[in-house]
Amino acid sequence: MSKKKKDNNLKLLCFVLFLGGLIQTDASFGVGGGVGVGIGGGGGVWIGGGYNNGGNRNAGPGSVQNSVAYNALQAWKSAITEDPSGVLKTWVGSDVCSYKGVFCSGQTITSIDLNHANLKGTLVRDLALLSDLNILHLNSNRFSDQIPDSFKNLVSLQELDLSNNLLSGPFPLVTLYIPNLEYLDLRFNSFSGLIPEELFNKRLDAILLNNNQFAGEIPRNLGNSPASVINLANNRFSGEIPTSFGLTGSRVKEVLLLNNQLTGCIPESVGMFSEIQVFDVSYNSLMGHVPETISCLSAIEILNLAHNKFTGEVPDLVCSLRSLINLTVSFNFFSGFSSECYSRISFGFDFVGNCIPGRNSQRPQPDCSGYSGGAMSCFRIPTQPLACAAISVGLKEGNDQYTSSLP
Repeated sequence: MSKKKKDNNLKLLCFVLFLGGLIQTDASFGVGGGVGVGIGGGGGVWIGGGYNNGGNRNAGPGSVQNSVAYNALQAWKSAITEDPSGVLKTWVGSDVCSYKGVFCSGQTITSIDLNHANLKGTLVRDLALLSDLNILHLNSNRFSDQIPDSFKNLVSLQELDLSNNLLSGPFPLVTLYIPNLEYLDLRFNSFSGLIPEELFNKRLDAILLNNNQFAGEIPRNLGNSPASVINLANNRFSGEIPTSFGLTGSRVKEVLLLNNQLTGCIPESVGMFSEIQVFDVSYNSLMGHVPETISCLSAIEILNLAHNKFTGEVPDLVCSLRSLINLTVSFNFFSGFSSECYSRISFGFDFVGNCIPGRNSQRPQPDCSGYSGGAMSCFRIPTQPLACAAISVGLKEGNDQYTSSLP
């Protein structure tokens, strides 16, 4: 080999090594980067190098996951037909964490909050690919149809708020299979039909189903729920309030059953809700006497029994509850109340539209004398004087004997 050719090969080798040094100092190059040197009769040289993440020099370890999230959100975006506020104009490019309403921890989507965005469209099965999503808040939009079955794969989801939309169909059973769900809000939609017993066995802290078209009887295991808030108001539920209500010693804070078609008595077991603050059964067709066990609700602040068919006297013990701020018994058939209740008149005690002699704004006498209360017979705890600590024993022994019947 001539000296000139050797010199040329030496120069070429030095040049290749120089480039190789540059490549190794660039941290953004991926595993695919490399240098190949061929020295032979033809003097061939190959230098290989590139980004292993599709050309995004800033992408980190979560780039593959972000690609999945990008595809999921773009699939959802394509199913949204109206965006009057222009929220989705920011949903462009691979940086999903910069999208409006999308919140990340590092490069991982953990929350989507599009409340009050007024979006019209449907929910897509691809959203289930967001396996690290903790919170999905979509209230006050115009999403229609049903919740995809794939949502059961949202294994990290804790809060699901789909209230005030146009969702319809039967109760979305898929929500029962979201393993870590704690907050379920389906208010103000058009769901209909029965609600499943499994709902009240699930470890939910909030069950908000009001303002739908649910019907049928409330499942017997209502009292099993560990939820602090249960709102079934403004539906079409019928039948009696389950007698198990309260027997499990629930820590519920609010129970709202107003504006349904409930009949029968208020169960004595309601007195076991030692931490309840709001109990509203107004606008139903409940009958009989108000159970004195309500006087055991030491934390109650709002008690609304209005627009039912209750009879007898408003119990003195009920009016003596010290945390009570508002007691509403209007538009029933109560025949009187005690001095303790009278002393609360100026403190949120509404008793108009009853049959109380000598009081203003009562029903006409013919209405009162012609109503017998439906001859409703309600189970009563034979404990005099009432001992709240003994309610649990008395109720569990008498639960099987509970009857409310029309002769």
